[in-house]
Order: sequence, then C-alpha cells, then structure tokens
Amino acid sequence: MNPFRPLGRAEGERAPIRAELPSSKTAGPVATIRLYDPIDSWGGPWGVSAKEFARALDELPEDTSEIRLLINSPGGEVWEGIAIMNTLRAHSARTVAIVEGIAASSASFIAASCDELVMMRNSELYIHNAWGIVIGDAADLRAVADDLEQHCDRNIASVYAAKTGDTVDHWLAEMDKDWFLTAEQAVQEKLADRIEGVGDAASAKAKFDLSVFARSDGRRAAVRAGSAKLPSSSEPGDPNQKEELTVSDTIKAGLRERLGVTDADASDETLLAALDQALEEQAEAPTATVVNNAVPEGAIVVDKAAFEQLQRDANAGRQAKESIDAQRRDAIVATALKEGRIAAASKDSWRAQLDKDEDGIAAILASLPKSAAVPVDEVGHSDTLTSADDALYAQVYGSNEKEA
Repeated sequence: MNPFRPLGRAEGERAPIRAELPSSKTAGPVATIRLYDPIDSWGGPWGVSAKEFARALDELPEDTSEIRLLINSPGGEVWEGIAIMNTLRAHSARTVAIVEGIAASSASFIAASCDELVMMRNSELYIHNAWGIVIGDAADLRAVADDLEQHCDRNIASVYAAKTGDTVDHWLAEMDKDWFLTAEQAVQEKLADRIEGVGDAASAKAKFDLSVFARSDGRRAAVRAGSAKLPSSSEPGDPNQKEELTVSDTIKAGLRERLGVTDADASDETLLAALDQALEEQAEAPTATVVNNAVPEGAIVVDKAAFEQLQRDANAGRQAKESIDAQRRDAIVATALKEGRIAAASKDSWRAQLDKDEDGIAAILASLPKSAAVPVDEVGHSDTLTSADDALYAQVYGSNEKEA
C-alpha cells in the first residue's frame, strides 16, 4: 500500500482523470508536465513510474525547447526518481522545475537537477537520508545500511552539491537534519534559484499523508527549534538547558564509594560538593614523582656505588685468576723440561700453546716420554774462558792473580 495515500480514500472518490499519469501540454516550443503524485515503480494507482514519465516526454513535439515541470509530490523510490531525473537530463530541451506545493524526498533531487528551480510562494522542499526495507539476517541488515550510507545518500547529496556548488559532505550533514525548507530557505541554501507567484502550500500538501516522514526521535523538530544556537556553558549567565539531566543509580553509587559519601540518599548537590572538594585536595597536594617499580624479568637493581665496587672486585679477581693461571702453566712447562720431556729450546713454544688450550697441551706433555739423555741441569759455568796453555801455566807457576 502506498504510504503517502491518506487512509479512507475510496477509488470511487478519485477524479476521473488520474493525476498519477503525468499530463503534458504545449504552448509553442514550451511544454508543461505535472508531477503531482508519489514516485513509485508500480505506476498506475500507486503513483508515477519512470516508465510513465518517459512516455510523457516521448510524446512531446520534437521542437520543444523548454520543459516546465510542475511539482507537487511527496517523493518515493530513489531509483525511480533517478531514472526520471536522467530522462529529463537526456532531453534536449531546457528544464525548469516549479515547486507548486512540495517537492519532498526523491522529488526534491529531481527538482534540483533541472536547469532552473523555481519555488512558488509558500512552497517547500524536503530533504532527508535515504530509507530502505530489508528482510534477512544481521549481515543483510548491515549490508543494506552500508549501501544506504555509502551509495544512496552520497548519490543524492551529489545532486544537491552540483546545484549549489557546496560539497557532498555538506549536503550529507544537511540531509541528516531531516529538513523541511521553506521557499526562502531553499533560495538561501542555493537549491532554488528564485521565488515566484502566489501559492497555498498548505492546501497543496494536504493531498498527501506526510506523517510517514515523522521522526520518533524528534530530530526534525530539534533542527527547527535549534536554528538559533544555544549558549554554551562557557558563556556568561545560565545555559539554556532544555531538559533536566539525570544520572543513573550505578554512577551515583560509584561516586559515593569513591568519594567516601556514606549516605545512600545523598543528593546530586551533595555528590557534586564532595567531588569539588576531592578535586581541590588533589590540586593542592604536592606533585609526587611517579616511579615505575616494575623490573623486567632477569634484571636486578643495585646501588650505583655498590655496582662500581662489584666491577672493581671483579677486575681484581680476574687479574688474580690470570696470575694463578700463568703460574700453573709455567709450572707445567718447568716440570716437562725437568723430566726431559721437552728441550729447553722449545719451552717458550709449549708455554704459548698452554695459553690457548691448557688441558689439551698438558695432556700431550704428560704423554711425552721422559729422557735422562736430555741435559736439563747446568754442569758448571765460568765467567772467563781459559785455554789449555793457560791452565798448564797455572799448574806449573801458580796463579798470577793478586789478592788484596
């Protein structure tokens, strides 16, 4: 059932000439077409379809240079409206939309797409976000919601933007207001080009049941009432608060617990006073440096002086160990030399190898055979070399050294 049809209207009460079929008349090169009903893909008794509208255009004389589209429509299906809009765009004639009562919803963007938009006095435009009906699961509902926002709404807003020169985002915000614009507002917003004639918008709109556009959240009423901005709380005087603000019992209980208010029936004023006092005490308290006591796993924290002492002790211990290691390795070489396992000429080489691999070289030295033939001890020494003749002379004549 068409939602724009007033309830209780019987078929027999309707005029014999159906307004749903757009009638057209010509006066020389100027043609007039009336769009006086809902826009509906079923056509016929349900409204004006794009097919019916295109048929009316096709019947116009070929020399038509201007089409005057008289509009009094509550709108209807988006895609039918877009099809009607594009049939007008495709026609070679100049198009002039004249809103005689109301151009609502899809009728509004048809009007805005024409070369000129004229508002009769007391007529109105109505713009809003696209609607949709869907039956399905949650994924289906989300998909339709996304399609409405990302495609239908932006598509419609682009028509208004092309007419006015404003951005698409600007008109998306205006559509979200669910806004009835007077003729003067339509011109001010640059949707309409001018106001003309004298009309009676109230009686023209009475043909349709516009309650379908009512919003349960009062968004449209809020837009009209809020055309003048309310003073902000930062301005002098009392803010113009339209509704009394309420706080849930859960929030109140949480505030009482955190503020130390024991009275379960404490008023909002009492809680606010306790909150103000807590904030003042917090502001007066000395600022403390926040220390993060969290120490990563595997790490320890020590005093700096103690750490430096540990470093010194570690260095001393390292040096002592190195000295002990050197003494032990010297002893290994000395023992091998004494036991005749190595020659004196190679002791430095063996000592150097012990620094690289003590266990391995010590094992090799221990495996070498002992040898008494290898002289390892001194048999004597002299500071003065004596020839054989000198020795014989000394035996015969005695030593010639003089002692003091």
